[in-house]
Amino acid sequence: MPLPREHIYTIDDIYALPDGQRAELIDGQIYMMAPPNRMHQELVSQLIQVIGHFITKNHGLCKVYPAPFAVFPNADDKAYVEPDISVICDRNKLDDRGCKGAPDWIIEIVSPSSRRMDYSTKNALYSDAGVREYWIVDPEKERVTIYHYEEDAAPTIYLFTQAIRAGIFEGLSITVAELVQ
Repeated sequence: MPLPREHIYTIDDIYALPDGQRAELIDGQIYMMAPPNRMHQELVSQLIQVIGHFITKNHGLCKVYPAPFAVFPNADDKAYVEPDISVICDRNKLDDRGCKGAPDWIIEIVSPSSRRMDYSTKNALYSDAGVREYWIVDPEKERVTIYHYEEDAAPTIYLFTQAIRAGIFEGLSITVAELVQ
């Protein structure tokens, strides 16, 4: 007896969801998203401000976007994500729907419901798609796990109290503990 075939969803299925319902699509599977808590939003807000200010101050061309911002990391219609923060330096990847291709830098804030997604599923997706740098900010553990995919090195883990240098921007250092005082 053959195994039941699993349904493969596409970006059209994401856009067909009822208004207000948020989900991501990875490898043709839909993952519903829970609403973020206050600390999650505080971290997103503060990080966006720090990164945006750095880009503006240094006359950079990169753009920084908070979720919900559509990222289509692959050339197919089987992946759609809304990273908490996306930094895109190649403006040719941007259109009215979002970012087509891999952002240069993605930051995800871990929520209890997103732990497995952020550390495993999205980590693999972002690595395969060509994201240069991926930060996983974990408020529960008060640490940041950083992947520099271009270097193909093991991740580096920082405590919230440590200054963290952004790999794609020379001169940008962030101490997460200072953002949530």
